[in-house]
Amino acid sequence: MAIPKALRDILACPNCHGALAEGDGHLCCPACSLRFAVREGIPVLLPGEAEKERP
Repeated sequence: MAIPKALRDILACPNCHGALAEGDGHLCCPACSLRFAVREGIPVLLPGEAEKERP
């Protein structure tokens, strides 16, 4: 499920405050390489639940 642009524009990485990019079922932060899940259309921006992006 896609996140509305208005919401995506105000979201930031909770770790480094960088911009988030939308992936398939997740949001990722290119600056610190964390990936955040999107469950039922709601981004889970908890650093403890984030995964490191694989190169």
